[in-house]
Order: sequence, then structure tokens, then C-alpha cells
Amino acid sequence: MTAAPHPAAAWVIHCDGSAWPNPGRMGLGAVLTGPDGTLRHQISEATTFTGCNNEAELRALMRALQWLAQQGMAAATPVQVFSDNSVLVEQLGGHPAAPIARLAPLFDEARSVLQTFHNVRLQWIPRHRNGAADTLARAALGLAPKAAMPPGHGDKKKNKQKKRH
Repeated sequence: MTAAPHPAAAWVIHCDGSAWPNPGRMGLGAVLTGPDGTLRHQISEATTFTGCNNEAELRALMRALQWLAQQGMAAATPVQVFSDNSVLVEQLGGHPAAPIARLAPLFDEARSVLQTFHNVRLQWIPRHRNGAADTLARAALGLAPKAAMPPGHGDKKKNKQKKRH
């Protein structure tokens, strides 16, 4: 699993999660676009248990991958995942940093799910490019969308993007 431009004819997942408060109730959001570029599925679900933002992000990705697997897409088509969560991308992108101990079993579960897919690429993106997934995650908790920030403003992680080959 590496960060790179998404391959042609790939499923594209934009995923995001919210916890309110943090930690607290979790909302999962994902937008799945088919290889032909059309919107195929959206996820906006609240969990019945509490967790932190990183856990919500991870569970949103796993829910999106579960939906793709149910459609029979695990072995058939490449998948490009976009997330604004650097922890998720670092942990699942091939060169994990020291794991968050409480979330280690969940990250292991996500790695197992990812291994069932033929070709998955993970890439960090700035928050302003993940707005639709964030809106779905927040809506699952009954929260309004975040105010849009212009590119280059308020995105502290912008310089932390890591490319993996």
C-alpha cells in the first residue's frame, strides 16, 4: 500500500470520521466513486459506542472497504483511498510509526481487510479536499458542516504529507 496517483479505472474512497466530543460519539463518513468517475455510494453512520477522532477515521475507511467487498470489488479493481488523517495514512501506508497502543488491534484489523484487496493505495490530502466525507461524518452526529477554509489557511498538516513508493 503506497501513496501515489490513483491508477486508471480505480475505485476512489474519500473517508473521514468525527468524534464529538473527542473522545465521544463517533460519526463515519465516506464517498465512494466508481472507476467511471460517478458517485456510487455514500456512508454517513453514527456508531453505538464512543471513541476518538483517529478511531472514527479508521472505522470510516473499514466501513467503505466493507461496502466495496460486498459488491465483489476486493479482487477486481484497484482502490485509491484519500484521507486527511495523517495517523491513518502513516499506520496503513506501509511504513508505520509507533502505533497508538489503544488502537493497535483496530489497525491490525484494517491491515487484514486491506490485504483482501488486489491493489490499494493510500494518500493523505488536506482537509479542504475531503469536505464531502467530513460533512457526512458530522451529519451522522447531527453536526453542521465545518466552515470552508481556503487552501493554505488553517491546515496545520499541509507540510506533513508523506509520499510512499
